Amino acid sequence: MAIGVYLLVCLTYATCILFHQTAARSFTVDYKNNVFLKDGEPFRYISGSIHYFRVPRVFWRDRLEKMKAAGLNAIQTYIAWQVHEKVEGQYDFEGGNDFVDFTQLAGSLGLLVIIRAGPFIAAERDMGGFPPWLLKDYTANYMPRFRTMKNAAYIAAVDRWMGVLLPKIKPLIYSNGGPVITVQVENEYGSMEQCDHQYMAHLKDLFVKYLGNDVLLFTNNGCTERMFECGTLQGMLSTVDAGGGEKNVEKCFETQRSFKLMGPLVDTEFYPGWIDNWGVKFQHRDAEVIANDFDTLLSANYSVNVYVFHGGTNFGFMNGANFYHGYKPQITSYDYDAPISESGELTKKYFAMREVILKHRGLPPLPVPVSIPKQSYGNIYMTKVAYLLDVVHSLSPFGPIKTVLPKTMESVGQNYGFLLYRTQIPQKFANTNVELEILGLRDRGIILVGQERRATLSRASFNRTSFNLADNLTLNILMENQGHITGGSDMQDPKGILGNVTINKEILVDWEMYTLDLQSSQGWSEAFKNDNTGIPSNLLSDVPTFYHGFFDISSDGNPGDTFLKFQNWHKGQLYVNGVNLGRYWPVKGPQQTLYVPGSLLSAGKSNEVILLELDSAPCTVPESCFVQSVSTPILWMGALLSRREFDGDFSTSNWNPL
Repeated sequence: MAIGVYLLVCLTYATCILFHQTAARSFTVDYKNNVFLKDGEPFRYISGSIHYFRVPRVFWRDRLEKMKAAGLNAIQTYIAWQVHEKVEGQYDFEGGNDFVDFTQLAGSLGLLVIIRAGPFIAAERDMGGFPPWLLKDYTANYMPRFRTMKNAAYIAAVDRWMGVLLPKIKPLIYSNGGPVITVQVENEYGSMEQCDHQYMAHLKDLFVKYLGNDVLLFTNNGCTERMFECGTLQGMLSTVDAGGGEKNVEKCFETQRSFKLMGPLVDTEFYPGWIDNWGVKFQHRDAEVIANDFDTLLSANYSVNVYVFHGGTNFGFMNGANFYHGYKPQITSYDYDAPISESGELTKKYFAMREVILKHRGLPPLPVPVSIPKQSYGNIYMTKVAYLLDVVHSLSPFGPIKTVLPKTMESVGQNYGFLLYRTQIPQKFANTNVELEILGLRDRGIILVGQERRATLSRASFNRTSFNLADNLTLNILMENQGHITGGSDMQDPKGILGNVTINKEILVDWEMYTLDLQSSQGWSEAFKNDNTGIPSNLLSDVPTFYHGFFDISSDGNPGDTFLKFQNWHKGQLYVNGVNLGRYWPVKGPQQTLYVPGSLLSAGKSNEVILLELDSAPCTVPESCFVQSVSTPILWMGALLSRREFDGDFSTSNWNPL
């Protein structure tokens, strides 16, 4: 709240009037004493990360109130460029993309806000938050790096984007009456080989141009000398990543000070959990250990942001991927083993960290909001309704793009999901044994000759296969983008086929490329969802196939959150009432259930579930062809209790990804 003062103004010698005036709000740094000053008084923030784009809008208030009840005095959020400019030059700040409303809501609850504006954010997000259309001109032989002044096309796109975004942030700045106390420029840039100080200076000038000189800008980096050298800039506060007991925080800040980077000491990413990838054990961190480390930081009077306090979900195709020791896509859940679970449950870690926060802020226990009910709707029986190859023209209504050689997904406007490549194998190869090879395969390709599946190839394993050809010579390659690389110096990661496809070393030409509209199931499912007979189960069992089913919810109550369990299913995409909720891959693990927000469900009528199963379904008999709606999430194999109830190690002896 602004500081109130009274001024005595005399209009004449005999007439004086008392006016109420609101003093200017300010959030600054006292570099002499290395502290933040809020309205002229020393201030320390204890913050938690939450991302508006990973949480259904109807639950924003619920999650923010729970963060407030934990004792936090600030929240932190990224801005995800990709959700606001899905199509180049077209901007969307409505509904779940209305970060302004999200920020104002946090402010109305008494929470200050820290905005990490990018343009790069990382965040285990597809392409680090960049829109994939930035890759439209990229090929295997043309890979200019992002995040440097040397890439003129990238800089032009950033300049246009910031010219739209930053004016929306300006009214939210604390000195302008809003809740935003600091704004981050770029993210962890010191980790890049580029080390382009001119680039960082250019971004700083952009932020100052649109936000003014009275906004506090900051950078964030890891703890090595090179990271501070390349990722910081005079005139911006330097903060660090140092969390979860992984690093010697004192040594980290000593390194920072050796670069004469003064100001309050801030840990922008204290990690209560960690990143989860398909095929890797769920990353659990003990609540008491995290709370003790957190207590140590706060006892040293650092400002700290918990990354993340609530993670949410990578709905649709929005998970990213790591590229350390090979390509590793991230799971759909962004639970992160955070204090507030993916679905808004308050965990043991929440209460342990809450106790530490309240102690350091000298606050009494605050009322804790009740969690949204979780419900089980039982088995949902599925019917096989269409092979993907049979409904290609419904999924790609504008028909194929014809090229001599295959092109990347982004070059034809397919930024996420799947693309079907089709060509005819020369007649001379009929009835022979052949070797097929795909150069530059990204990320997973299902090889079909006609309707018959011959192989599954992957950038993470094999890009060639051998098989016998018969008379059918129609080659279909269904390419899946499993997530653009989240970050790194070489994060330029076009999808699809980047090179040539060969049969016995001969290059195949004259391709048809079908961009498949699978962002949601609105529209295209009408072509087959009313088919009551389905496809006989004794036909093809290992080709990409659509299944659908329905479940009813009583009209006498509000639908609760639920989780769909995919026991005996293999890999695919889930749609509920038209909304793409993400990827399932239970045979790979660790995630076994997908979160279904109750806000998507309707009481008193049927709710539709559609699966695109890519590999194999448990549907040899109708009795086994179902998914389960359960009230408890399973994010790790073998664990049957919710995180709120589970007190031990998440490791299980029977965890064995396939």
